[in-house]
Amino acid sequence: MTTFQVHDTVGAIVGARPYLSRLFEEAKLDYCCGGKKTLDEACRKQGIDPQGFLAQLETAIAREPESDVNLADLSLTELADHIEQTHHVYLRSELPRLERMTAKVAAVHGDKEPRLHQIKDIFLALSQELGTHLMKEEQILFPMIRQLESSDTLPMFHCGSLANPVRQMEFEHDEAGIALGQLRQLTDDFTEPDWACNTYRAMLDALATFEQDMHQHIHKENNVLFPRAIEMQQQKARQFSL
Repeated sequence: MTTFQVHDTVGAIVGARPYLSRLFEEAKLDYCCGGKKTLDEACRKQGIDPQGFLAQLETAIAREPESDVNLADLSLTELADHIEQTHHVYLRSELPRLERMTAKVAAVHGDKEPRLHQIKDIFLALSQELGTHLMKEEQILFPMIRQLESSDTLPMFHCGSLANPVRQMEFEHDEAGIALGQLRQLTDDFTEPDWACNTYRAMLDALATFEQDMHQHIHKENNVLFPRAIEMQQQKARQFSL
């Protein structure tokens, strides 16, 4: 009996076995913004045989014992804390560094590789948008989720349903996903040219790591935290309407 089926969503698969995200990354299967697609849909979109990829997943599961924390075991508060302490802290440290690196590499090598100017501009815009995005999560949405979980009643929020701010966060995630795709395309999948200097190489390595962290970050919110929070609010609404 297999652990997963092709009709399981890719978000659910990576949520249950986070280490499998490596295989999704290698196959360029979107498990964050596209986490609600079934494995079958995601594979066919990329021209990959769903059953063949499922077999790869099962092989990886058999070879690697479960060592990752199952996100489903965390409370909503613990999950929000984990996202802030892991991904938000990383971004606040890495975004300024990558802004400097993309600007420096574009200034030095932009005449030889004009796409470096596009990379700099796209990353700067993304960095600024992410700064605002993190603030909205930390000051508005995440406190609402923590309040919902800790309350013995149904809290009343100014925005009504959590689905409203969640929808905005997911829209911003989609926009970030588009920018990440542009950065990957403009860097030829983060491939360094033969003439690249050490700073150029370091920039590409940092961008690749940044993309991977963003995929994990968005996945944890879109496919785990947000659906569970909305479900909890709906359950409490039914409970206290009786």
